[in-house]
Formats: sequence, structure tokens, C-alpha cells
Amino acid sequence: MEGVEIWVWALLAFAALIAGLGKTALPGSSTIAVVILASVLPARTSTAAMLLLFIVGDVFALIAYRRHADWRTLLRLAPAVVVGLLVGAAFLAISSDGVVRRTIGAILLAMVAITLWRRRTLGRRAGSSPANSDETGAGASGRIAAAGYGTLAGFTTMVANSGGPVMSMYFLATRTPVKVFLGTSAWFFAIVNLTKVPFLAGIGLLTPEVLLLDLTLAPMVVVGALIGIRIARRMPQHLFDRLVIALTIAGSVYLLF
Repeated sequence: MEGVEIWVWALLAFAALIAGLGKTALPGSSTIAVVILASVLPARTSTAAMLLLFIVGDVFALIAYRRHADWRTLLRLAPAVVVGLLVGAAFLAISSDGVVRRTIGAILLAMVAITLWRRRTLGRRAGSSPANSDETGAGASGRIAAAGYGTLAGFTTMVANSGGPVMSMYFLATRTPVKVFLGTSAWFFAIVNLTKVPFLAGIGLLTPEVLLLDLTLAPMVVVGALIGIRIARRMPQHLFDRLVIALTIAGSVYLLF
């Protein structure tokens, strides 16, 4: 940590602040934090550092929204998520920093593209009839969707801590009410992030340097989470969404090239 320039610390502190906000008020904005850490730290190191910061944010998300979770949805997703986590851990163990960095960029760009496509599709269907059983996850196509989204969420959250966009798309596709969305997401990521800790420790990514860095940045996560709880219902979400998408695209392109 010696010799780190002040601007790097400023970026890291900003990333930690955004990580807290993303957990309690602005779903999806945490992608910015992922991009920042992967830009200023070695890619594999950034994955481990970001995970521990997200766990701090998970605590506050659970405090705010823990009572609204849909446990049937969590159980439906669990098997596929485990598969994705295992594949992601194997990928991290055998891949270099360069490959991981480019993979993070590609994943984030893909998530932006799919999210925009999903929003456009949902907008066209806004006036249609209520979802049928398959759309809400009860039928065969619902099980297939849970398997696909779950596997991708497990892989992306292990490799790039970017499972949030995937889960957001799943909840949008199943037309999950807002409070249930927030509560289920809070429990999902709290459980998944804790599950990831032994995997990253096993491949040697949770080093003393990473722990010291996260200890230094954790207060900013707390500040961001507390701010998020206060402004969750006041922030103009549509404007911030556009900013998140623009910054994510820029950061992803930077990571790729």
C-alpha cells in the first residue's frame, strides 16, 4: 500500500461509497465500483477486495429490507447459482490478470446490452395482460429461466462481482414487486457473497494487503449505505440509471482495450 498516489485513494474511496449506495438505494450502480477497482488494482485482487466491501454493504441491505424476501425464489435459483460459482472459481484459479480484466469488461458490456434490451422489451409489453405461470417462474420455461439466470449470476458474481445486473433482469422478467425485489436481492447477495469467501481464500486472493485495504475503505461503504437508506425513495432513478449505464460502458471499454 506504500506509494499509492492520492488520486488512486480518491477513486478507491469513491468506489467504496458507490458500493454502499448500490446495496441500499441504487441497484446496479455497484457496477461502477467494480469497474473502478478493476481499473486501478490487479484484476484478481480487485475481485477479492470488492467482495469484502460488498459484504459490508450486505449487512445494511439486510437491516433495511430483510423482511421482504421471497424464499421460494431463492431456493429455485440456488442449484444453478452453485454451479455458476464453481465454474467461476475454477476460471479465477487458472486465469491471468489480463484474461480476468478483459472478461470483467466483456461481462459488464454484455450485461448493459441485455439490460437495455430487456427494458425495451418490457416497455413494449407494459400494456399487455398479467404474466402467466411460466413468466413468474412456476412452469417449465420458468425453471429454465431460473437455471440460466442463476448459473450466469453465480459465474459473474464469482469472477467480476457483477451478478447484480443478472439478478435485476431475472426479477424484472418475473415482475417481482419492488419491496420483494430489494429484500430477495439483499438475502441472495448476502448468502452468495459469504459463500464466495472460502473459494477466494482457497486460491490465495484474500491476502493481508487486501484485508488492510478493505479495512481502510469499509467506513466509506458504511457512509454510502446510510446515505442510500435515506434517499432510496427520493433519488430520480431514471437519470441515475442513464449515468450508470454510460459509466459502465466507458469503464468496460477501458478494461477491454
